[in-house]
Amino acid sequence: MQSKATTVKDYLAELPPDRRAAIQAIRKVILDNMDRGLEEGMSYGMIGYFVPHSIYPAGYHCNPKLPLPYAALASQKQHMSLYLMSVYADPVEEKWLRARWAKAGKKLDMGKCCIRFKKLEDVPLNVVAEAFGRVSVERHIAYYEKALGGSGARSRGTSAKAGGSARAKRTGAKSATKKRAVRRASK
Repeated sequence: MQSKATTVKDYLAELPPDRRAAIQAIRKVILDNMDRGLEEGMSYGMIGYFVPHSIYPAGYHCNPKLPLPYAALASQKQHMSLYLMSVYADPVEEKWLRARWAKAGKKLDMGKCCIRFKKLEDVPLNVVAEAFGRVSVERHIAYYEKALGGSGARSRGTSAKAGGSARAKRTGAKSATKKRAVRRASK
């Protein structure tokens, strides 16, 4: 359920009271603990926390006009979600989060890109606070560039994906060959 709100204030105003209270409580924890280099705003129809272009001019590789995402907070149709790109980028951080969440006695409903929850009581706020305090902007950028294979290339304005990887090209060529063989066999 993507919001059309253009400001965080408008986004919060359109939420049902119970969800607004939960999102506001988590938002306060985030704002109190996030790296001062991050900014808050609307991104992809949810509250986003991102590295601004003033710090990372290359922006997000999917759309360089957008700042580099760090985290997001959203009210979805069936649940609320906390997206922690800084945790998903590093297996050590993900392992830490899983352990801390379990230690807090809460059940973690974690997908490939988000933590889902139905009510505020499902979220150990101290763990959210720690997660935001653990990964600095600089460290997040380093994780991001490593994931792209650029080791700094993105911040210098060049694409780490230019030309594509040899493995991707081989895989694509194998796929095309296999499809042609299947078509010939079915004739």
